Amino acid sequence: MSESVGLPTLDALIDATVPSAIRSDPMRFGNPRFDLGLTESQMEYKRMMPGRIIGVSVDSTGKPALRMAMQTREQHIRRDKATSNICTAQALLANMAAMYAVYHGPEGLKAIADRVHGLAGTFAHGLKKLGTVTVQELPFFDTVKVTCSDARAIAEAAYKQEMNLWIVDPNTITVSFDETTTLDDVNKLFQVFACGKPVSFDAASIASEVESAIPTGLKRDSPYLTHPIFNSYHTEHELLIYLHRLQSKDLSLCHSMIPLGSCTMKLNATVEMMPVTWPSFANLHPFAPTEQTAGYQEMFKDLGELLCTITGFDSFSLQPNAGAAGEYAGLMVIRAYHLSRGDSHRNVCIIPVSAHGTNPASAAMCGMKIVAVGTDAKGNINIEELRKAAEANKENLSALMVTYPSTHGVYEEGIDEICKIIHDNGGQVYMDGANMNAQGQMYVTLTSIKHSASRMVEVVLGHYPILFRGVNGTVAHEFIVDLRGFKATAGIEAEDVAKRLMDYGFHGPTMSWPVPGTLMIEPTESESKAELDRFCDALISIREEITEIENGKADIQNNVLKGAPHPLSMLMGDKWTKPYSREYAAFPASWLRTSKFWPTTGRVDNVYGDRNLVCTLLPVSQMAEEQAAVTA
Repeated sequence: MSESVGLPTLDALIDATVPSAIRSDPMRFGNPRFDLGLTESQMEYKRMMPGRIIGVSVDSTGKPALRMAMQTREQHIRRDKATSNICTAQALLANMAAMYAVYHGPEGLKAIADRVHGLAGTFAHGLKKLGTVTVQELPFFDTVKVTCSDARAIAEAAYKQEMNLWIVDPNTITVSFDETTTLDDVNKLFQVFACGKPVSFDAASIASEVESAIPTGLKRDSPYLTHPIFNSYHTEHELLIYLHRLQSKDLSLCHSMIPLGSCTMKLNATVEMMPVTWPSFANLHPFAPTEQTAGYQEMFKDLGELLCTITGFDSFSLQPNAGAAGEYAGLMVIRAYHLSRGDSHRNVCIIPVSAHGTNPASAAMCGMKIVAVGTDAKGNINIEELRKAAEANKENLSALMVTYPSTHGVYEEGIDEICKIIHDNGGQVYMDGANMNAQGQMYVTLTSIKHSASRMVEVVLGHYPILFRGVNGTVAHEFIVDLRGFKATAGIEAEDVAKRLMDYGFHGPTMSWPVPGTLMIEPTESESKAELDRFCDALISIREEITEIENGKADIQNNVLKGAPHPLSMLMGDKWTKPYSREYAAFPASWLRTSKFWPTTGRVDNVYGDRNLVCTLLPVSQMAEEQAAVTA
């Protein structure tokens, strides 16, 4: 917000920034935020940037398409050599911030920024007129620092007016303003800082006397948000139409199950999302005094007790929210434990190769030395290899990070022995239970217990090889379908099956991880039996399509899997050169005639996207012109 009126940090020869998008989202007692970065001047550092990068590529018809770019630099590929342990994007928060900018546009944001800065300036000017405190002479945008004789007394007076002020030290206090602040709020602050002295003016009467506290050299004079999207939708109805148009392109849980896993695609039911907008829930400041947070504290207590009941643990920390950040926090707790015992030298972390990629990335961020151990033929940790690694590093062993259930979709049968080995050699055990990371109180109390993955294995097993099952033949929360053999028999790879699933109305599962050439399918506990059966039917139908290739009935290079997905624009085009019918491409299952979710783009060229990384959103017309030149 400050850069709407102030000099952009990158224009100030600053190489890297960590911007805050809090203006677009309620504080919610300190909920997660998203950050963003990477400009043209920073492109040389692109492979060092953390998190997700969205770039522009082309699809199979030459149409521009957006995709996640340079994924090979991320933790699920690079593991301990990754530049960050970030495992997901705060997409909801990013979208809220983006739509905030779309709705207000550059002029609207500048108007908000001018108003916020004006309120802060009016407050500072009024305090100078009062003369009861000293305003520190510093450039400011929205926060005024004040020197006084008794900061606590002023804060208590503000508290009586239902306002919280930040006490920096016994003689210093800060007051921050935002777009929700009013002139009445400023007048109340004047009464607070007057310390009983009569106030002979109000905020409105002195506002015209205020000069900007931003020095001339730090004021913005360059344009921003110049793309047409930020200059088109400035009414509620226009924004609604635009949002619905975007939403119509997004396959969601409203359309079908998304088999990416309950740690990633856990259902956020409508009843859970409604409180997000309640002012009593959304507007609590993270630094609010404890006595003002009783409602949140009660929810924390209730959820902690529920999670303890589920897991058998003695207590729970609900911070931080993200899984990778939780790993980092857990490892820091383990390190603090060792430091408390005088074992500052313990810095070795043992991590199975079957662990989430965030595990080695988090351990590396904590400065730990990582020792990898393998798995056996059934997907379990190789206990003898683990024992040797623990004993070889017993003097410096800090921790074992174990994913339970593992990413291979099995419960470690020897988990008790595994923990004992680590404890006997002086280490602690961090259990990565990714499915627990996104558990909200309402979710826990509303969700029933199901075992969806094992049922799906029973249905699919006769059609595809399944990697890694437990001793009784079942799996835990996910299972891995082995597609590697089809490359030799039909030229089909995991990507082809994932893309063809889009034609059936499903999002593709996790692809080629943790085992290359496979699909990891993780149904969430919120899905019904009917929906699980529908997904299994799609997999079985695709297997029949592969069989046609194996039998020579379909061309090994030009077939319905290699051509997938099939967007409506492709099917409605004048030319159709495929050896299979448009109907077969679009409606491979009967249920699709009742409700069909259409992919909006053909298969995206991943190599092109990585070689031609574009992170700046160009006008659609310019994108089309450049693409025409590329494909000419």
